[in-house]
Formats: sequence, C-alpha cells, structure tokens
Amino acid sequence: MSPFLKSFLSGRRVLGAYLRYHSSLTAELIENMDKKATWDRFYTETSSGKATFKNFEWFFGFDSVRDFIMPLLQTMSRPDAALQVVDMGCGTSALGPSIYRHSPVSVHVTCADISPIAVKLMQEHIQAKAIQPHSCSSQIEFVELDCTQLDKRFSPSTVDLIIDKGTTDALLRSREGKRNASLVLKQCLRVLRSSGSLLQFSDEDPDSRLIWLETAAQDPGVMTADVGVQEVGELRGIHYYCYQEDFQSRC
Repeated sequence: MSPFLKSFLSGRRVLGAYLRYHSSLTAELIENMDKKATWDRFYTETSSGKATFKNFEWFFGFDSVRDFIMPLLQTMSRPDAALQVVDMGCGTSALGPSIYRHSPVSVHVTCADISPIAVKLMQEHIQAKAIQPHSCSSQIEFVELDCTQLDKRFSPSTVDLIIDKGTTDALLRSREGKRNASLVLKQCLRVLRSSGSLLQFSDEDPDSRLIWLETAAQDPGVMTADVGVQEVGELRGIHYYCYQEDFQSRC
C-alpha cells in the first residue's frame, strides 16, 4: 500500500472499510490520482446514499493546522483589501470554510477543485449551513478548476496564500503525475504576490520534498526567497510536515 493511501485510509475508518469492498476504486486511486475522472467517481460513490453531508478530510482537519495558517494571515493583512486565499484541490474538506469562518482579517477564500462533483457538494453544504465569517467583509467561493491552469482564474501576482493539503502528494504519487505536480508549483509561483506564500501539508519526508521544491520551482523570472519546513505532528502513526515557500521578487 502506498504511503499516501495508507495515510488516506487511516483518516476515515468508515471510508477505509468502504474502499476494501470497492477494490476497483482503491486501485484507481493508487494509479490515477492525477485524473479528473478518478475524483469524480470518488466523490460520487462516497457521497451517494448519505442522508447528511460530511466533510472528508485528507490527512487531518483545520484544527491541526490553524496555528500555521492564522498567524501568517495576520502578518499579511492589508487595511485596504481582503487577502486572496486559495485552497487548492479542496475536495470536500472543511479547511477553506474554516479559514473563512475564523480568520480575524478579511479574506476572499477560493476553494478550487478539478471535480465538479466535489464543488457542487460543497456549494450545497455551505448554502445549507449559512456559515458566518468572523470578518464581515470576508467572502468564500467554490470553483471547478484544474490547478495546472491557475493562471486561467488568477492574474499574475494577485494571490496572497495558497494552501495545498495533499494535492501535490496525490500528483507526485500517481503514475504520470510528476510533470503535473511541477506544473502546479510553477503556476503557484506565477499567481502569488511577491509577498505571498505557498503552504504544502504533506507526509513526505523533508529530505525528499525540500529537494523537489527547490528544483521543480525553477522558472525564468521567479526568485525563490526561502523554502522551509515545520513538523505538524504525528497523527495515527504518520508524521506530517508543513512546507512553506515564500517568493521575494519577479523580474
């Protein structure tokens, strides 16, 4: 079993049991995590027959990482405009809505996913729950978006913070996803402000991820200021890390 799938299954025992009885879906996840059809099938099959909606969290929920996100938003805050935050590959996670709900500074949170099924589920859920933001000027939206094409949605140097909780892991560990993972990273560089940050939450060891981040991010006109890592902690026997990449200037 791949480390990603082990981490994935450990997060939800009920879903783990579901997948054991749906071996074809398990195999598809292992081999085709970079494919839109895989995620459409995943969210369709795991939500069908459910009387009530439940968020599905990859790795862990908002409470495990709020101390990495909230202080960063406060240091970025601007009195004249909302911070542009992207939850990249949001799925049906409560991460984006939780940032919208709890951020003391004004944010415009865009929850983006390649699967229209996941997007529709989240739109319906948010409308039903009527979540109120901490800051009255904050906004949230859910959009169908291929994250290898972030620049189709966002202009260069317009995003303050991109959060990636497992999306890059899924790409790197899919059969043909390494090229797309590098493309996603370069897209992040293009749309982030010069003062912006990318946070990647991952179970990949720093010895591997830091080297990949430093090499895959190479792109003309972009200078990487710093790549750092902090340990999130050990959850269900798996170590997780927060990789932060900050960008200093564009020529």
